[in-house]
Amino acid sequence: MYKVLIVEDDRNIAELIKEQAEKWEMECSIAENFRDILSDFYNFQPHIVLLDIGLPVYNGYHWCGEIRKISKVPIIFISSASDNMNIVMAVNMGADDFIAKPFDSSVLIAKMQALLRRVYDFAASVPVLQHKGAFLNTGDDTLIYNGENIPLSKNEYRILLCLMENKGKIISREKLMERLWKTQQFIDENTLTVNINRLRKKLDSAGLENFITTKIGQGYIIE
Repeated sequence: MYKVLIVEDDRNIAELIKEQAEKWEMECSIAENFRDILSDFYNFQPHIVLLDIGLPVYNGYHWCGEIRKISKVPIIFISSASDNMNIVMAVNMGADDFIAKPFDSSVLIAKMQALLRRVYDFAASVPVLQHKGAFLNTGDDTLIYNGENIPLSKNEYRILLCLMENKGKIISREKLMERLWKTQQFIDENTLTVNINRLRKKLDSAGLENFITTKIGQGYIIE
């Protein structure tokens, strides 16, 4: 079942879209907190986002840009501001399509279905892992915090992926070494320590202090 995040402050329009999409067995969530759309995005993990331009607090262009920093999920703008300038701006911000209000719900559903087929029939959904406002995109191996891309080596990414996938659980050094090098043999444990320390320095420099906790004699954990 595809998941649709509806970012629309006109509740009647949002409910109409939700009702029509659910008839086609799509799961829908209507954004509530227009100050923090990214939280709704992360918590719901949608396959597609429908986004109005004129929103309270920050406009749709702002949220399109924020989503694009962490995800390649399809985005369709739905707006009455359908002049050429707004359409071009929406596309330049990373939108995949633009539908003008008022719209025919059957046309909207058809465009959503076509976009969903095009994206997900050939590629799996790209999950985004989040902790303390940091987003790890497993599609392109990037870590984003405060809008900044924190560069990671291959081993640093694998360490972070393993810990974030098991958030709240202690991961032993042996398991991390096996995850990184597919074997526990012929690998000096100091090599793992060096990689962990380098990763911590990068996280600290980006403002993510104490992101990884050491449990002496047990391993590491993201709490």
